[in-house]
Amino acid sequence: MDVKLSSKTSRNGKKKYWYLEWGKGPGERAATGIYIWTKPKNEIERNFNKEAMAILETKRADLVLDLQAVGSSHIVTRKLKANFLDYYHEYCEKNPSATNRALPNSFNYFKAFLKKDFISPIEVTENLAKEFRKYLMDNLGGQTPLDYFSRFKRVVEAAESDGYFKKNPVAKVSCQSHPSELKETLEPKEWMDLINLQWKNHEVKKAAVTSLYSAFRWCDVKKLKWWQVRTESNTIRLLKQSKTGVPLEIPLHPVVKAMLGTPGNLNDLIFTLPSSDGANKILQEAVNKAKIQKHITWHCLRCSVSDVLQDRGVDVITVAAVLGQTTAKYIFQNYKKRVKIRDTQKAITRLPVEGEFGELETIPNQQ
Repeated sequence: MDVKLSSKTSRNGKKKYWYLEWGKGPGERAATGIYIWTKPKNEIERNFNKEAMAILETKRADLVLDLQAVGSSHIVTRKLKANFLDYYHEYCEKNPSATNRALPNSFNYFKAFLKKDFISPIEVTENLAKEFRKYLMDNLGGQTPLDYFSRFKRVVEAAESDGYFKKNPVAKVSCQSHPSELKETLEPKEWMDLINLQWKNHEVKKAAVTSLYSAFRWCDVKKLKWWQVRTESNTIRLLKQSKTGVPLEIPLHPVVKAMLGTPGNLNDLIFTLPSSDGANKILQEAVNKAKIQKHITWHCLRCSVSDVLQDRGVDVITVAAVLGQTTAKYIFQNYKKRVKIRDTQKAITRLPVEGEFGELETIPNQQ
């Protein structure tokens, strides 16, 4: 297919702008963004024109190759990135999500797994994918390995469509996640024991109680500001939760209102908190001090809200709304009601007993 160069002189006649044409139909003429001086006045402008024309010839040749490849399975080599990490990173930038960081996080973990800044597409093999999956399983918990590896597979699938692979090298490698681990949770009496206890850090205590009565995540409570406490509606407002991106407004429980005390400046943080690890350490120290024999993290506080509400007859849809989830599916998967010892004991007492249907005959011992 022939591609021609055409030009158009500027209004003042000083420059000539160039176009590529390969037909007379719509979309068959493209501006190159390159110009030359119509009457170069010095050596600099003459050299500029030579360089510009050389670039134009390169663009014309590239377009000829592109047009000839249309309708074939051939991908022009210059369009492929030598470094698969560059392709991966570009895919992340072209497919952003305001509410889900799994794709860019999968890229970060893939790069950390490789421990290098370059990998050619030919090195992306089935065995490499299995090693990456194991790396994710060894370093991450719950559903996260599955989420990150599925994003990695999505990128490789896109790369196959773009001509990097003749055959998807990871198609047969399945995604995996860790078996769901039931988090330990706090009973209502244990809530009260912790509230009535003197903690090592009162700011952490206030934040923990707020999470217990609002189901806030650590990342939500640590950046909570006074303007989000809405006295007119008696609620606490989160514009967007970090995971779901959904606005959330939770009723301000009297216990939280009393714990927060007098409001500060609207743009000030409500709590002055240490790091996540530091706060969890202080929380566990309080749990131990209250003689509660459980391993409790900040996430357990959120699980406790779900358990207590469900134990007290609140339907799953409403529980999901309190936790800021868009559907109840997440509640079913991650906040299942725990089977407690007292529940099994109560169930056993419902079985038939002597006297309910007459006297039981003595069962002779087997000799």
